[in-house]
Amino acid sequence: MINDEIRAKEVRLVGAEGEQIGIKPIREALQMAIDLNLDLVNVAPQAKPPVCRIMDYGKFRYEQQKKDKEARKNQKIVDIKEVWFRSNIEEHDYQTKLRNVVKFLKEGDKVKCSVRYRGREIAHAAIGQRILERVKVEVAELCTIERQPKLEGRSMIMILAPKA
Repeated sequence: MINDEIRAKEVRLVGAEGEQIGIKPIREALQMAIDLNLDLVNVAPQAKPPVCRIMDYGKFRYEQQKKDKEARKNQKIVDIKEVWFRSNIEEHDYQTKLRNVVKFLKEGDKVKCSVRYRGREIAHAAIGQRILERVKVEVAELCTIERQPKLEGRSMIMILAPKA
């Protein structure tokens, strides 16, 4: 809340340079802000009495938006990449997919390793379990296991997260 929107009878006033002015009636605080050609901004409405600061509100909002934009620019969005294995995968195909898993983990993305079963392959789920265990052992130094291999419907899923 700024200027006339503030409804308290008296406020704890902080000056434009950050100095404590003290508890003042709202009219007097508002007049001080007008004399300095600045705004009276309620910075802590829950306090007793509310804390108000004399500042240039437009400049304050602009600085706040710049900080928010910078924070959004610096944050890393973690994607979940998925790598499919088959229960009867050949060694070369396995190595290629393992290289992709390592690449995704190094880029900072989570990896969902899945073994998809077709037809009667589901009867031999232990083969897929061994494949995922092998992946887990080979990338152990790069990641933490977020979810252990678990059979869900016709596929076995394991989720790996990069180490911080």
